[in-house]
Amino acid sequence: MSTSATAFASTPSSRAAPWLLGLVAVVWGINWPVGKAMLAHLPPVWTVALRTGVGALAVLLLCLLTRRLVLPRRADLPVILSVGVLHMTAFSVLCSIGLQHVTAGRSVVLAYTTPLWVVPGAWLLLGEAPTRWRLLGAGIGLAGLVLIFNPLSFDWHDRRAVAGNAAVLLAALCWAGSILYVRAHRWVTPPFELVFWHALLASCLLLPMAFALEGVPRIEWSPALVSQLLYGGVFGIALASWAMTTINRALPATTTSLGLLGVPVIGIVCSAVSLGERIGMALVGALALILGGIALGMVRGRD
Repeated sequence: MSTSATAFASTPSSRAAPWLLGLVAVVWGINWPVGKAMLAHLPPVWTVALRTGVGALAVLLLCLLTRRLVLPRRADLPVILSVGVLHMTAFSVLCSIGLQHVTAGRSVVLAYTTPLWVVPGAWLLLGEAPTRWRLLGAGIGLAGLVLIFNPLSFDWHDRRAVAGNAAVLLAALCWAGSILYVRAHRWVTPPFELVFWHALLASCLLLPMAFALEGVPRIEWSPALVSQLLYGGVFGIALASWAMTTINRALPATTTSLGLLGVPVIGIVCSAVSLGERIGMALVGALALILGGIALGMVRGRD
């Protein structure tokens, strides 16, 4: 292995890990307006399929460079199916469909309600009784969700808006299902070594789905579209997956989870700057309640 590849594969120091976590939050936050912008050039399922295909190739190259490409074992198949189907396929497609009719800022807030759904799911499926702090945090987060869907301000007659918001919320539930299985899974192969197989499975599902649902797309290739695909695949999937694996080795899970709460904040700001989306007080209030509730459940979750 080359010196650069060895350094790239190594675990970051405790000093470098927080910076790397901040970088991931920025990368994933920017990924939301990038995904929204891609919909001007591609149908939603094709957007996800091509981005995931680029990501799979980038992860394959990264695994080859670091000599971490391995064949999955039989015990790895359930977690590959969980992440590949529920997260990389269902979550991504539903979010892309929702982004057609929902602003990127609102979408990222709805998507990051995922930890709220993990609390009752872990109680019902894993037998993890929630503490008072987690229940309080979930209640505060749900209050933020109610604020977003204020009956006095939300246009319930706009079917596209209703369908778009519902799609993103359903995506959050799919992601929560994947998280619940990953939490219960007994790891045999290290997580990063399976990222390529997650992405490969998702690509194998997404490409036929795109053909079946949207046909052969008429793509007007441009430097902007190519750069958006490369960003979503190389940075949003490949490098972020490597970074999260190394971060998880260096930082406590609670610290990592709290750091990732910066993703919706960055997503909202970047959407306002790059797409001209308006940041209303209701969205800001809902964001504060949802992230505050999640943070409360994480920080005091063991009390």
